[in-house]
Amino acid sequence: MTSTRTEGFDYVIVGAGSAGCVLADRLSRDNSVHVLLLEAGGPDTDEAIHAPAALGTLFGSDADWNYQTAEQTPAGRTFYWPRGRTLGGSSSTNVMIYTRGNPHDYDRWRDEHGAAGWGYDDVLPYFKKSESNRRLGDPYHGSDGPLRVEDRVYTHELSEAWLKAAVNWGPDYNDDFAGASALGAGPYQVTCHDGRRWSAADAYLRPALDRPNLTVRTGAMATGITLSGSRATGVTYLLDGAERMAHADLEVLVCGGSVNSPQLLLLSGMGDPGELRDLGIDVHVPLAGVGRNLQDQLMAPVVWETKNSSDIVRDLLTPDNLRRWRAGRGGPFASNYGEVGAFLSVTDDSQWPDIQLVGGATALILSGQKLPDRPVFTMNCVVLNPSARGTVRLASADPRTQPVIDPGYFDTSADLPLMAAGLRSVIDISHRPPFADCLARPYLPATAELDALDDAALDEHIRRWSATAYHPVGTCAMGAGEDSVVDPELRVHGVERLRVVDASVMPTIISGNTNAPTIMIAEKAATRIRARQS
Repeated sequence: MTSTRTEGFDYVIVGAGSAGCVLADRLSRDNSVHVLLLEAGGPDTDEAIHAPAALGTLFGSDADWNYQTAEQTPAGRTFYWPRGRTLGGSSSTNVMIYTRGNPHDYDRWRDEHGAAGWGYDDVLPYFKKSESNRRLGDPYHGSDGPLRVEDRVYTHELSEAWLKAAVNWGPDYNDDFAGASALGAGPYQVTCHDGRRWSAADAYLRPALDRPNLTVRTGAMATGITLSGSRATGVTYLLDGAERMAHADLEVLVCGGSVNSPQLLLLSGMGDPGELRDLGIDVHVPLAGVGRNLQDQLMAPVVWETKNSSDIVRDLLTPDNLRRWRAGRGGPFASNYGEVGAFLSVTDDSQWPDIQLVGGATALILSGQKLPDRPVFTMNCVVLNPSARGTVRLASADPRTQPVIDPGYFDTSADLPLMAAGLRSVIDISHRPPFADCLARPYLPATAELDALDDAALDEHIRRWSATAYHPVGTCAMGAGEDSVVDPELRVHGVERLRVVDASVMPTIISGNTNAPTIMIAEKAATRIRARQS
């Protein structure tokens, strides 16, 4: 490794994901400050990033951190965790669904976790500020923000049949899951623009790249936060095999997400003292909550072989349809696979959902399974507010070593019955027209009679076939409690001029997809940072 080279900036942002792109844009709008944005991955130039239906090819690619969890003993296996490793982060590799959770989620942050200023009425203006919704407007949606949100320009006929069956079964039709209530069944809006993925890099970073006061470095992996006493002064990082140092005159902003942000704090001596000493890391700030409180939503599939319909989305990804998409005419390449779904309360008559359904005409995430060689439709069931809590811990003091991710799936008894109840709802909907007329037989679970599955069989199915819903949060939790890592200003406890700004600060997971809330968090943080600067 060559000698360290140092440069000076006002702000150093670690991670060019959903939050980092927002901060890079908002802070660099002030031309009196100089901003450095570091991203471990490469540029977002792969066409598969921008063509929604090509997202499956990104798994395990150079744009993916390609994490594996520790073995989850009740399931007898590890779980694959894709996380975006490119400009835009996971907003460049996700399923593009735009939801926000429920007002109760944010009020709970405020009322139960001491996150003053983060109730629903506090955060709604920042959701609106971020959003440019093609169809929806006040009082819940914005029309001139950077993040494009639209009705998908392509929806498969099987998805439309499922939606009609779902409404026939019971829930109200809902064409705005981010509005007054998420309850109901409907089509998902997506973070796309004219059928192309619209990531945080598209929305926030790309318009800012020509600013002379913004420097963006890809292939730059942060290795530590430098401290002078209790003050963060900069970041060390690796670039082209050489160690470099970036000095931050104003603040260091960590935006690595729920895996990389706690990893960087731990590498920098901020965490549980005993665990740090065991790895030979000097303890600078004892913060037992770093890497704790990990929460993630699991999803379990039901898959059917289909009949009397056109090919599934995968089989429609032909050269002719690619040319159609490239010409801006939509088509199957504009599908995000998770085309339709529902938010349900399966345990009581609560006004808040506890289950999310998401699916479409494809083999949408079959964990450890070779993709079916026949037309299928998948509907996934997601437990929205899991009781399981896990950890992200260092495996080594070497920053290039992946941390140990243990989400604690199935460690509590509450989540399995809830998932099973959600799957029974999925099965019930499959008997309703017109969707029932499109089905040939069950593919997974592989049984002729899905209704005959008892609780034990459903539990076994969940353990074998469930997968991450890609929504890890909570590992640098915000709040006032002794296990919190950041305060409501997102400042790391015990460290001056250091903030964490990403999904890791959520004290509890929200009841839906996490990308829009992560962008909201960064919008709110940027406003507070600029206010303090002035």
